[in-house]
Amino acid sequence: MKRSHANLLLLVVAVIWGSAFVAQVVGMTGVEPLTFTGIRFLLGAAIVCPFAWREWRALSAHGAQPLPGDALSVATLGVLLMLGAAFQQIGMTSTTVTNAGFLTALYVPLVPLLAWLILHTRPHWSVWPTSIGCLGGTWLLSGAQALDPVVGDAWVIASSLFWALHVLLVGRIAERMAAPFVVACGQFLVCGLISLLWAGLNETITLAGIRQASLAIAYAGVVSVGIGFTAQVIGQRYAQPADAAIILSAETVFAALFGFLLLGDRLNASGIAGCALILVCIIAVQLAPLTMAGKRSASRSDTAEAGRLPGRRETAG
Repeated sequence: MKRSHANLLLLVVAVIWGSAFVAQVVGMTGVEPLTFTGIRFLLGAAIVCPFAWREWRALSAHGAQPLPGDALSVATLGVLLMLGAAFQQIGMTSTTVTNAGFLTALYVPLVPLLAWLILHTRPHWSVWPTSIGCLGGTWLLSGAQALDPVVGDAWVIASSLFWALHVLLVGRIAERMAAPFVVACGQFLVCGLISLLWAGLNETITLAGIRQASLAIAYAGVVSVGIGFTAQVIGQRYAQPADAAIILSAETVFAALFGFLLLGDRLNASGIAGCALILVCIIAVQLAPLTMAGKRSASRSDTAEAGRLPGRRETAG
């Protein structure tokens, strides 16, 4: 898969996740957050399981089935997924949705920073300004209000670290294992089981509540997890983590769009400006490396041509 195709797939993921925001809002009327998270990720695992089983058999037939260490890597991804969602939800019980939306977006600049510190991978220079631009766009989209720090903000900031680590690692693990469906199914199972265990200890789970939220859970499980998160694993095998973080930040734009279309939410001038800034940053981070590569190619061609011209004149003489 080409890098451009992978980035386009990740943009589709952002659209899916943005639409799932509506389902998450509606689903909260029937069940509590950890219950919703656990059921939808287990449903997503069930959707992906046949593909993961087929992929596992194909790997086994070639003697390339995942190793025990790979199971630990996939479990780590599942734990990061669960912690990101859980810490964010805990924080939202004592902070505003505005603060939570803005602080969660800290994962965008955190991804290239962690890639530099942990993996010693230096991203393209354009990643830094576009990451900050996406963060600024999210602030505008969330209302452009001054933050009033509370305890919940610390939980949300912590969740952004887990989201960043997940985005950073998922592509590397999927690429090493060459088994995106196995990776996706495994991390969904771990996330769903731990979330439900936590929910059983801290929330009240009722069949009536699950039935009330069933349509929202089904959409979030099948579309957001089964399709969206699986496509993320596939796309990030071929995309740079920093680019992926910036592209996936468009989720906030599409969440606002679907909120406007389906929930009657309204965007003010700052919100529209925020959407525009995020989209500009996504386009810029795609075009900047291509522009620089084109200039370098043109420069090399000019140099080579200049080196050949004197030789031709001497031969002709």
